[in-house]
Amino acid sequence: MLASRGSRWIVRSILLMLVAVAIVLGSAARSSSGEAILLRVEGAIGPATASFLANGLEQARQADASLVIVAMDTPGGLDTSMRDIIRDILASPIPVATYVHPSGARAASAGTYILYASHFAAMTPGTNLGAATPIQIGGMPAPEQPSDDEQDTGAVPANAAERKAVNDAVAYIRSLAEMRGRNAEWAEEAVRGAASLSANAALEQGVIDVVASDPASLLGQLDGREYIMDGETRAMSSAGLLINEIEPSLGTQILATITNPNIALLLLMIGVYGLVFEFLNPGALVPGTIGAISLLIALYALAALPVGFAGVALIALGVGLMVAEAFAPSFGILGIGGVIAFVFGATVLFDTDVPDFRVNWSVIAALAIFGAGLVVLVARVGIRSFGHPVVTGAEELIGVTATVLDWRNGKGHVFVHSERWNAHGPDRLEEGETVVIDEIAGLNLTVSRSAASEN
Repeated sequence: MLASRGSRWIVRSILLMLVAVAIVLGSAARSSSGEAILLRVEGAIGPATASFLANGLEQARQADASLVIVAMDTPGGLDTSMRDIIRDILASPIPVATYVHPSGARAASAGTYILYASHFAAMTPGTNLGAATPIQIGGMPAPEQPSDDEQDTGAVPANAAERKAVNDAVAYIRSLAEMRGRNAEWAEEAVRGAASLSANAALEQGVIDVVASDPASLLGQLDGREYIMDGETRAMSSAGLLINEIEPSLGTQILATITNPNIALLLLMIGVYGLVFEFLNPGALVPGTIGAISLLIALYALAALPVGFAGVALIALGVGLMVAEAFAPSFGILGIGGVIAFVFGATVLFDTDVPDFRVNWSVIAALAIFGAGLVVLVARVGIRSFGHPVVTGAEELIGVTATVLDWRNGKGHVFVHSERWNAHGPDRLEEGETVVIDEIAGLNLTVSRSAASEN
């Protein structure tokens, strides 16, 4: 009887354990699939932003999330980074909702394109989007903003380069609008006329899908909405999803730091000056090591940024002239020219008109002052060197006294600086007499009696 009761107790315990495990596994499965990934994008769109969103979309795929929310506040950014982000969104197996948030945020220029490419477009009250006229696409010069009359009459840009840039941008954003079923006419106006819309106006004109005050409200309003994925129409099930915000990784933060144009230029100059100091003082090691590391990091950052070849050439010329000043002192002429070339090169180094991706004038001024200081220091040393007596080389022997070793008929040998030299001079000199070296011709000296010998 006791054995029977014990067996039943063991069976019941096992069943309870199995039920508990099933409940835990079921809740874990529901939590993994019932999740919305939140990615925040603030500031200009650049390589770091593209990397962050690509990593976030991949993490969302691995976590089998139901939705990715991109909370955006951007003034625009680089065309190449924008297109990378759009390609990632279009290839994502998880629906993406671009959400202009919080209140006071904007999705200008590149942000408008990204919003149009997303499966869902949403805004917070008090936000705006638009002003998508290309400033520089593919290295094209910035088109002038049309006047109100030109916008009304549909005036086109003035030259072929501007027309190519604008027409390419129009075709791109229209294709995104047609893919997502959004207002293509307003999208074209945002490009050609730099039009902008508030949140409510964008909703009325079919530019966005939802106006939501916060992410929770966004999830509620998106629930049941249809979207197209892989050619199929699907319904969004977002009610009750847990929001999991993903922060930028350390690699993304480092990339954001080094792709800052100011940091990239500073690293470039540290690298150049470090190598120059190493060449001037071989074996110092520290300047060369720091310089090589900084230069490699700077080159990696420049490769990810829209660099203008004219700026690179001017900076290289400027640095070369400043270095030449150290090896061939020109009383500052080469150095001053180098500083001027460097300033112009730093100004046009990055081929973009996006303010966040241009070098700050304070950084340019600081580097120019540092370079000018080096030039002044080298010039002062060069000028002072002319007042110092020669202490090395054959010329140092001029005016030095020597001792006669042997002499006959105006020729003989003298001893100077522990060396025996051929010499010629007065007809008669005595052994041990002191003479002064007047000239040097190859290995022969011209000497004369010293004042002490004459006395």
